[in-house]
Amino acid sequence: MDTSLPRPNLAISAYRDLKRDIIRGRYHAGEKLLMSRLKEHYGLSTGPLREALSQLVADRLVIAISQRGYRVAPMSLSELRDIYDARAQLEGLVLKLAIERGDDDWEAEVLATAHRLGKVTDVSSPEALLDTWDARHQAFHTAIASGCNSPHLLQMRETLFSQVERYRHLWLKQTVMSSTALAQKHDEHSALVEVILARDAERAAVMMRDHLMTPVPIITDLLRERGID
Repeated sequence: MDTSLPRPNLAISAYRDLKRDIIRGRYHAGEKLLMSRLKEHYGLSTGPLREALSQLVADRLVIAISQRGYRVAPMSLSELRDIYDARAQLEGLVLKLAIERGDDDWEAEVLATAHRLGKVTDVSSPEALLDTWDARHQAFHTAIASGCNSPHLLQMRETLFSQVERYRHLWLKQTVMSSTALAQKHDEHSALVEVILARDAERAAVMMRDHLMTPVPIITDLLRERGID
């Protein structure tokens, strides 16, 4: 480890790595996060790890237990439905505003990110496929949302996405390796782009909400298989 790195960079690194590992299931819902094990695994001191854990508490991915450290936040079907519904409703609103306010450059960026997303099937490695598809999928939806030109709405959107990621990753692992699922998502994205370019705000908002809610039944089944209700 490079000890010349300033403390803030260590805390940011700890936050990024811990968040990724929680989302990807290295640490399970309800699991106690022992500081001694975190220090050994990430090669960091207590200070940066505590700062990272505090931020993850704010993200609702970790809960602080008075005088007893930290645990990974629990998961539930009620939280799944609430977070996904809130995200879908907000994304529909953001899209309507984007269609009203977006310019030609916005349209071009939506098309460009949609094109890059559609080429992900060229990636051969399963892990690379998951990572690449996820990154390009996020870039596509972020490009669409950016047209709303509202920093406050975009911040709210980012917060909701952060909270939904742990659930969403369960769906991603279950479906992104399937050529059928990828083809279905490609068709949904193409239809969405067509309606966006037609500037049909009402129809686009409905399509976006439906599109974002499709993972919920799959995630519900996966949670129930783990005994989570």
